[in-house]
Amino acid sequence: MKFIIRYISIFCITLTFFACNKTDQSGKDLLVFRYNEIATISSLDPAFSKNQAMIWPCNQLYNGLVQLDDSLHIQPDIAKSWQISDDGKTYTFTIRNDVYFHKDAAFGKDSTRTVRAADFEYSLKRLTDEKVASPGSWIMQNVESLKTVNDSVFEIRLTKAFPAFLGLLAMKYASVVPKEAVAHYGSDFRSHPVGTGPFRFKFWEENVKLVLRKNPIYFEKDENGVRLPYLEAVAITFLPDRQSGFLQFVQGNIDFTSGLDPSYTNEILTQKGQLQPKYKDKVNLVTSPYLNTEYLGFRMDGGDKAVLDKRIRQALNYGFDRHKMLLYLRNNMGIPAVNGMIPAGLPGFNNIRGYDYDLEKARQLVADYKKTTGDKNPKITLSTNASYIDIGEFLQREWQKTGLTVEVDVSPPATLRTAISTGKVSFFRASWIADYPDAENYLSLFYSKNFAPDGPNYTHFKSAEFDRLYELASKETDNEKRYALYEQMDKLVIDEAPVIPLFYDKVARFTLKNVQGLGINPLNLVNLKRVKKGKPL
Repeated sequence: MKFIIRYISIFCITLTFFACNKTDQSGKDLLVFRYNEIATISSLDPAFSKNQAMIWPCNQLYNGLVQLDDSLHIQPDIAKSWQISDDGKTYTFTIRNDVYFHKDAAFGKDSTRTVRAADFEYSLKRLTDEKVASPGSWIMQNVESLKTVNDSVFEIRLTKAFPAFLGLLAMKYASVVPKEAVAHYGSDFRSHPVGTGPFRFKFWEENVKLVLRKNPIYFEKDENGVRLPYLEAVAITFLPDRQSGFLQFVQGNIDFTSGLDPSYTNEILTQKGQLQPKYKDKVNLVTSPYLNTEYLGFRMDGGDKAVLDKRIRQALNYGFDRHKMLLYLRNNMGIPAVNGMIPAGLPGFNNIRGYDYDLEKARQLVADYKKTTGDKNPKITLSTNASYIDIGEFLQREWQKTGLTVEVDVSPPATLRTAISTGKVSFFRASWIADYPDAENYLSLFYSKNFAPDGPNYTHFKSAEFDRLYELASKETDNEKRYALYEQMDKLVIDEAPVIPLFYDKVARFTLKNVQGLGINPLNLVNLKRVKKGKPL
């Protein structure tokens, strides 16, 4: 009954959407960008921007030394330029002199001041303050010292070369905040944010609505010299589930929604991942690779005899059609992972040959294993959670054709995560979303010094050659040379097959037709400073 009610609700709302858009479309409304956030926001302090729900508003409120463009390349932000020493350990930033903090009582009545190098020293040191307890303190783990040379020059010294460091500084954790405002508001800084971003804080009724207003003294301008942002305000509501947000979107009450929920995927998308015809005149769909690799992992030092044999791991890799899996189970919202672990959309991604569907090759490998080992009926169990049972059952059927019987064991997500981390399961479903835009983040899953539970190497894969290449890459400051080392490591992982890459995820964004300039990127970062809204079509 619940399914029928939901279906009827979506159907009725869809009719309403096309029959009449009752939303106020006055000129004032065209200057307000509206979206719904299903998750709870606990803080607007960038030191706590640990998930997408908090990162999105913080990206409108704050700036850092550097920022990422939609291709995930590092661009200047408050630092107009920087130099990296030959040994890759010292970063020297030159700070702009025309960036002002939002006007706030913390600076005196309706006052502000310019950002100085010392503000970055304060903000980054704050991340490691035990009293603050920021979840972003880890981005400072390789930092040896922070130094304010003068108001315009700021220096960071690392304990060792780490070429991905600028990517860490592009995270919202590394945003600049004023010491005066943090001192003035104390623990309430979380709900009285003061930054430098294109929008400033106006109002927040927690779990109900958050409003940001245009920052009239924002430093960035467009190509024609017009000061950004174009919008006057951002309004965020907090309906607690994707379906409710989707219904608000099709009614025209919000301008944008991101992501898909099974309750409405087939309502808005065809099986091939295109907009259903009835939405094409009212909605824009934009997709992009998303820095998430969905995969299956083998515990390489576990007790399961079959999965310890490379032939079985390779057979399982060859033994299913990733393209068909995405078409029938994910409405093509993904890219078949036939190129290793490094996902499409990431600088350093390459088109090296991984595993594609080859049933005969899989059968040969299984037959050879059975013949040489005498293990005529290897027992393999795939551990997953309920959200992926459809994929598990699809793989189970496909692998039967290779001569392998695989059981699917379903556990609650938290139970499965613990079992994977502690080595209680030998074959498991997992995913890895990038913390920062560098392929090193994915290759760290196979470095032997990162064994779980203390690190992200959940397979306990160990290779002296891989470790050697990984350590070389960690010192290489030339991007092209580093990417070449990444490719060698990815090839080695493909050959040894400690994992089965399933697909590289996609992000899907839906906007009303009158929204322009939103863009899309593989981190699914929302940047509203160049967004415009025209009259509805």
